[in-house]
Amino acid sequence: MSRKRLILNAFTMNVVSHVWHGLWRHPSTTQLHLNDLQTWIELAEICERGKFDALFFADVIGIDPAYDGSWDTYIKEGLQIPCNDPAALCSALIARTENLGLTFTSSILSEHPFSFARKVSTMDHLSKGRVGWNIVTSVSHNAAQNYGLNEIVAHDNRYEWADEYMDVVYKLWEGSWDDGAVLLDRGSGVYADKDKIHRIYHQGDRYRVMGPHLVTPSPQRTPVLYQAGSSGRGRQFAARHAEGTFVVFPTVEGARTGIAEARSLAVAAGRRAEDLKFIQGFSFVVGSTEEEARRKSAEIDTWDSYEGRAAHISRDMGIDLAQYDPDMPIEQTDAVGIQGYARVFEEANPGKKARVADIADALSYNLRIVGTPETIADQLEQWQDAGIDGVNVIAQYFPDSYRDFVDHVIPVLQKRGLTQREYAPGTLRERMFPDSGPTLPDRHPAARYRGSFTRAAATSSRGTGVSWN
Repeated sequence: MSRKRLILNAFTMNVVSHVWHGLWRHPSTTQLHLNDLQTWIELAEICERGKFDALFFADVIGIDPAYDGSWDTYIKEGLQIPCNDPAALCSALIARTENLGLTFTSSILSEHPFSFARKVSTMDHLSKGRVGWNIVTSVSHNAAQNYGLNEIVAHDNRYEWADEYMDVVYKLWEGSWDDGAVLLDRGSGVYADKDKIHRIYHQGDRYRVMGPHLVTPSPQRTPVLYQAGSSGRGRQFAARHAEGTFVVFPTVEGARTGIAEARSLAVAAGRRAEDLKFIQGFSFVVGSTEEEARRKSAEIDTWDSYEGRAAHISRDMGIDLAQYDPDMPIEQTDAVGIQGYARVFEEANPGKKARVADIADALSYNLRIVGTPETIADQLEQWQDAGIDGVNVIAQYFPDSYRDFVDHVIPVLQKRGLTQREYAPGTLRERMFPDSGPTLPDRHPAARYRGSFTRAAATSSRGTGVSWN
């Protein structure tokens, strides 16, 4: 059977403790040196050697008192605090990488769309088209408080806000400069054609942006777009905007069903089913034998922190797990919001009743594949058959887990045609979508702004003190 290659990202964060909490204490980890650029250059070099598509950086912009009624556990565990700016780190890595994509998370809360669009276009130019953006709306009250709000905006309203944010950046990236605007005519002394550069005159509920975009069109114009919303409204947003979505399905069958549903939403939004790539999160424990892999996996558990995992899940789910005994069956708790997680666990573990601890363990065990390179490849084939298009590789030991994967699993995946042996030419988008060009396809909603602004509209509203209406 001929297989398409899997997209591979290294999923990480510019923090001490990202997903595998407690393992920062292991003597081999270098993630303690999060402020040292060399830490991240080393990771980038490992990824390029393994022909990974991208480094994918998570982010948070606030810390809530979500576990045991305080933020103390997050401080104690180094749990995503301190957390440095991933866009700044990606910018620094541009010059130290040649082919690796650089995808970073940025919330609509954290930056005005005009300045964000300008920054991303600059990064895309400097990287020759290797930038991706993971769009988030943020769920943290403290994040909202850090940007002038009293509390986080209601869920569906955040997505309405995000829709307008996307309209602004699309207008700047796709519509403000026409193709062919840059002339570079030394003889006539004309750098650009004034009739092909436009103000955008955006007026919405949250933003008022005149334009024009101050950066020439970058290789991709719009960066590769990721989104990871799992709610109904979040999935609609992804179906309309995203090119990649980060998923964490606990079972192969869950992936098969969930991906099919999401692809149908993309089609309903006027796109093609294949326009949306599904990137499943996994960590890997690699052994030369199954016994060695199981032994290494058990050793990881000796470093793992239950409190760290429980605090992480508490924050993400909005339910303080510290108030429950870890051995308490979920069905005996009053935590309505985790009943769905309990059902998923029990379906994956027939005959076992889900405990509170099992919910906290979800990050560690549901996403962990343990085995030899060959059996790991076998399992990835099963997940690919269920519909995933790629993997976000999560490290237990930083960066040794990535090095193990590259040294031992990648050669097997390459032999089976599951991963690339060399980088193809072109932008990050062209590598993820080989049948596409460097920019978004015409069926993407961003494309409607191409050619939509005229010089006549600009000259009718000159100046900064007049109404644009």
